[in-house]
Amino acid sequence: MKVLLIGSGGREHALAWKLAQSPRLTKLYAAPGNPGIADHAEIVTLDIDNHDAVVSFCRDAEIEFIVVGPEAPLVAGLADALRAHDFPVFGPSAAAAQLEGSKGFTKDLCARYDIPTGAYQRFTNGEDAKAYVKREGAPIVVKADGLAAGKGVTVAMTLDEALSAIDDCFDGAFGSAGAEVVVEAFLDGEEASFFCLSDGKSALALATAQDHKRVGDGDTGPNTGGMGAYSPAPVMTPEMVERTMKEIIEPTIRGMAESGYPFSGVFFAGLMITAKGPELIEYNVRFGDPECQVLMMRLKSDLLDLLYAAATQTLDKATAEWSDDVALTVVMASKGYPGAYDKNTPIASLPKTGEGEKIFHAGTALKDGQLVATGGRVLNVTATGATVAEAQARAYAVLDKVKWDNGFCRRDIGWQAIAREKA
Repeated sequence: MKVLLIGSGGREHALAWKLAQSPRLTKLYAAPGNPGIADHAEIVTLDIDNHDAVVSFCRDAEIEFIVVGPEAPLVAGLADALRAHDFPVFGPSAAAAQLEGSKGFTKDLCARYDIPTGAYQRFTNGEDAKAYVKREGAPIVVKADGLAAGKGVTVAMTLDEALSAIDDCFDGAFGSAGAEVVVEAFLDGEEASFFCLSDGKSALALATAQDHKRVGDGDTGPNTGGMGAYSPAPVMTPEMVERTMKEIIEPTIRGMAESGYPFSGVFFAGLMITAKGPELIEYNVRFGDPECQVLMMRLKSDLLDLLYAAATQTLDKATAEWSDDVALTVVMASKGYPGAYDKNTPIASLPKTGEGEKIFHAGTALKDGQLVATGGRVLNVTATGATVAEAQARAYAVLDKVKWDNGFCRRDIGWQAIAREKA
């Protein structure tokens, strides 16, 4: 099967690495790709925002399946444009991608179908939002409604922090994503990420993970797109997975279908495990980044088969098999991230990796033959182990051999799970 993978981040490198292992794959193309993805796919120079150009390439190259990695092309309707020309696509329609493209859309769906989530209000006016926050008090959560690359959410522990976050949104800190703001109740508990494939009718639970959003050790500092992750998440017991499917995923699939937006692709449910059980923080409509990297390290089944089943309404016949090992990834980021950082800093060398180890490229490029860092999050140093502690030790041992002067990382990825292992 000839496959085109859309995207250029660490998530897409992990998907390319896993897709390349499929015996069904005859040729893998990637656009726009990155130097890591180039080890597994032929890189295509293609403007993925130009839907006609993508369709033309797929027709000329006789592409049989397209996998869309990031959220922005999905929200912009790339999957719709390809489906209109009868190409099978992994990823939701623009209408279904509103689950990630609009926080307010998702909260309204939860209210309509009794999906457990925090109480909320939507605002298009800063003064009204502030008045609501003053009435409710802190802690409280302020979210830019639209896509903000994982940075439009403020968990405000004080009233001043909440008011400042509202100002940021309406003053344009997140562009058009902040034109509407969702203010919601603070949920107390432990966060987890849950992944599930859907073909619009059936669901296939995948695996769980935990992400570390804050930039500093001990979960301090501002939120980022994610500084590391591990899988599985110990808090997601079999009972909690079953409840998540029944109380959150299945009503969402039913609700989306009844609303005229059947969902085909992957649900990435950000959960808070509270005293009452699982509650939905938010949905993403693509694999997490860096959660995808740890999921792919643990997946034993053929990824191409699973994604194709989701795209072709045959998911009821599919199963997914997972390694019992833990996988853990540490993000190496450019100094200054998530604020301003220097671009095109040289990465002198990357170490060779052994079995159960992999460095995924998230924000790299080749300039005159030199590997350089082009993004905020640049490398995902990943390893497996029998325990979280073992996977963590292996990942940091590889990371410490990376030669990149402008890189930094957290040193405590997996700390909650390791504390559990020691208890």
